[in-house]
Amino acid sequence: MKTIRACAYLRVSTASKTKRGEDSTFDQNPEVQEQPLRDLISQRGWTLHRVYSDRASGAKEKRPGLDALMADARRGAFDAVVVFRFDRFARSAKQLVLALEEFRGLGIDFVSHQEALDTSTPMGTAMFMIIAAMAELERSVIRERVTAGRSEERRVGKECRSRW
Repeated sequence: MKTIRACAYLRVSTASKTKRGEDSTFDQNPEVQEQPLRDLISQRGWTLHRVYSDRASGAKEKRPGLDALMADARRGAFDAVVVFRFDRFARSAKQLVLALEEFRGLGIDFVSHQEALDTSTPMGTAMFMIIAAMAELERSVIRERVTAGRSEERRVGKECRSRW
């Protein structure tokens, strides 16, 4: 039986430091996420390939740790990605769904510690499909609202402010 190579991805939102006496410490500590992920990987009998980490806002398009994880995924460096929570990994439902679709195409499972999503199981795969459907619904509803807003602005003779 093949040993599963798993990676962990951690992200904390702040890069700011707090001065406490002579020491400077970061306001958030990625170790709070790391140990539970290491424990989960160990409990499953998987091997830890690498821990990828970012100290940046989830809204940032480019994150060095996430970019390295995605590059290694495309090279087949691991079989599973383990995260603490969805929002630590993806900045939006759309980004999450796109990454999960890419992982699925690469044969990589995705496990979220807090949300208990595990695409290596039938229930986890079903949950992924529900999440993907909800993300598509969200995009459609936003598109309809923007279109309706523009139509109303045109109707009352206002210049369209929305520039999507």
